[in-house]
Amino acid sequence: MIVRQFLFWLRSAPAGERAEATSALARAYLYSDLSDDDLAAAEGAMTMLLDDPSPLVRGALADVLAASEYAPASVIYALAADQPEIAALVLERSPLLLDADLVDAVATQGSSAQCAIARRAEVPRSVAAAIAEVGSAEACLVLLENPGTQIAQFSIDRIVERFGHLAPIREVLLAGEGLPASTRQALVAKLSETLAEFVVARDWLNEDRARRVVKEACEKATVALAADTPEEEVRPLIRHLRESGQLTAGLLLRALLSGNLTMFEESLADLSGIPLSRISRLVHDRRSDTFRAVYEKASLPASAYPAFREALATMQEDGFLGDPSGSARLKRRMIERVLTRCANHDIQEVAPLIMLLRRFATEAAREEARMFCEDLVDGVMPDYGTEMIAA
Repeated sequence: MIVRQFLFWLRSAPAGERAEATSALARAYLYSDLSDDDLAAAEGAMTMLLDDPSPLVRGALADVLAASEYAPASVIYALAADQPEIAALVLERSPLLLDADLVDAVATQGSSAQCAIARRAEVPRSVAAAIAEVGSAEACLVLLENPGTQIAQFSIDRIVERFGHLAPIREVLLAGEGLPASTRQALVAKLSETLAEFVVARDWLNEDRARRVVKEACEKATVALAADTPEEEVRPLIRHLRESGQLTAGLLLRALLSGNLTMFEESLADLSGIPLSRISRLVHDRRSDTFRAVYEKASLPASAYPAFREALATMQEDGFLGDPSGSARLKRRMIERVLTRCANHDIQEVAPLIMLLRRFATEAAREEARMFCEDLVDGVMPDYGTEMIAA
């Protein structure tokens, strides 16, 4: 028998020649018209080669057998548990491996094996979920870039939670279509945390100030994101903000002072448990006692109540509803009027609120000035309540 001669020859042949002969044997097993006896002998020989001390031999075996559905299953399973570069060939290509085999490999093997599995032509949801849960950052990136991946939203959210601070992960996610607003906001929050840590590590700002600056930047981006989000996706975004501890009074006040009533009302409905339709009626009711009841039901801080009350009154009285400047940025005139009205209260009681409103006013003024200058340079007649004098 040819296989018997092959086995005798293996005892003295160098590793490189053994690898070439092993490759030839595996191809013969798959593609030659061998008798049943020769097939059984070839399978036995390949099983024996699994113990060859040279990775060249085992690698040659894996290279030929990996993609074939006719390869001996026992040999494939053994190669899938071999050293990383050999196992990767089988994990990436073998059709004989079940989803359970792949999930187990993700959990028990290293990043090389995880990346190989993430590169498969088709990655089912269960396998993608395993990679999202315990896979390395590199494996998660490969998974997201693979067009054959079937991945559930909760797995994407888990990747964001684990690796959203990494730029390549953020870029591939944001480049895709159909990413929910809640996931986009989570990426914004991760970026904010990363920037804060970067600034503090280089001692450019003290930690408290850095955290405040990036928090306000994150809130600004969140309100802008909510303004561009379809109404049916706003409540999931609000729920995400609440669960992640970001649905603060400061964020809601920013939303209201930007004219984003949809975000404000959805937030009140989620926090208070009152139906949205009723919240909308109560918010537009000019009687202060009705809104105060909703405000307290939402467990928002009493110290911030005057600003919310005055903001709603200003919005109703001065026509800020339907403002053509949109609901993604702070309204300077609105903030200034709220500031004026809040100044009539006990200064000690509302001091932190006044400081927040002043920061909002400064931000709005800078944004307005920037947009004014950009339009001026572009030759567009700005309309921000300021007359442009022609040169």
